[in-house]
Amino acid sequence: MKKIYLLPFALLAFTNCKKDFLNQENPNAVSIKNYFKSENDVLLAINGAYQALRSGNTLGETAALYNEERSDNTGRDDNQSAAGEPFQFNDFSLLPSNTYLKTHWVAMYEGINRCNIILSNIDDVNFSVVENKERYKSEVKFIRALIYFHLVRKWGDIPLSTTMLVSKDDVDKLAFRQKEEVIYTQIVQDLKEALTSNLPNTQWEYQVGRVSKTAINALLGQVYLTMGAGLSLNKGENFKQAETFLATAYQMRTFGKLSEIPYADVFDVSKKMTNKELILQIQYIQGDQNYKSSIAANNQAKGEKFISKKESTGVGGNVKGDLVKDYETKDLRKDFSIKFASDPQVNDYYITKFRDTSATAGVNGWGGNDWILMRHADVMLLLAEAKMNLGKDVEAIILLNEVRERAGLPSYADSRKDATYSANYPTLKDAILHERRVETSI
Repeated sequence: MKKIYLLPFALLAFTNCKKDFLNQENPNAVSIKNYFKSENDVLLAINGAYQALRSGNTLGETAALYNEERSDNTGRDDNQSAAGEPFQFNDFSLLPSNTYLKTHWVAMYEGINRCNIILSNIDDVNFSVVENKERYKSEVKFIRALIYFHLVRKWGDIPLSTTMLVSKDDVDKLAFRQKEEVIYTQIVQDLKEALTSNLPNTQWEYQVGRVSKTAINALLGQVYLTMGAGLSLNKGENFKQAETFLATAYQMRTFGKLSEIPYADVFDVSKKMTNKELILQIQYIQGDQNYKSSIAANNQAKGEKFISKKESTGVGGNVKGDLVKDYETKDLRKDFSIKFASDPQVNDYYITKFRDTSATAGVNGWGGNDWILMRHADVMLLLAEAKMNLGKDVEAIILLNEVRERAGLPSYADSRKDATYSANYPTLKDAILHERRVETSI
């Protein structure tokens, strides 16, 4: 029987028929090898890498399920959430079968593979301006590093892929866990290489929502700070590197003191394209069914029209009591960021810092809020933490005070005179971490 089926194929190989007779490609699909022909092809592929970040399964606005909801900041205990798998994140009862966890893992590696495909093919494309090719490489390396940074902080040792994967065999060869030190080494390499291109210092000089040198320096500084706090080797050197890169990012700001930018303006939909505190954000389009932001509508509590015109039946994104109590009495950020729902059936705080009650967003809740990945207040507090770890407390306190000043709070020295503050935050480290929590959580 084998001869009956194999013989025709053997004969065809020696006939005068065209070689591709049995190797016809799907006419409705474009293979990777045939895709990258022009600069515009590369640009479209890079847009696809950015698009991968928009998904809530990676780093987009609903990705809080994989980070904030595992903290004492937020949760989901309202009457509109289906009980089951999402709650496993909040109460630390995750099962291997959790489909949300699997989806998150797969989506993150799909984003990485998009980056690897671009980097594996970009050198085959002729660019009229060589510097543009290097700029595109830098953007992609940043995106890859950003995704790996989120992965390694959640899972520790993970698989590492820096090449294009096109078959199951390719995947199988890399399907083993590398030590987290190896992952961090790759992240640092990607980010340092990204700094060598002609990317501008800020997104305003390039395009809002795209990578800048400020973003690269900020991420590199955070990576080194995380390594210093979490890895056993080279702690002092990692903190020094963290200070260097975070200071560079901070010095690239295009404003003076942080108090020049009201806290509410950071989240103002009408100012998202011009607010100089923002370093990098994932963009959403107001009124667009496919590319809208739903964060205001999803957080809207029953009986409220405070942040969205969309009618809600539950509490939306609730705020845990531990975070509510962590706000100081006169902190201006509290009333802007959270509110106790007026409907007695809700009986909970909900998140209010993301707002879009515009006619364009309308009753469908198709908002225009961008999901902010990086901003200068966070860089300042990360820099303060790095300096504190290097024994530079005076310099760290200056940065801490600048953030507190905008929030309408007294200086660290004056706050230390308050018994409650001193008891809650007995060390400078505690004070800095507290400030980061109320400044950047939710």
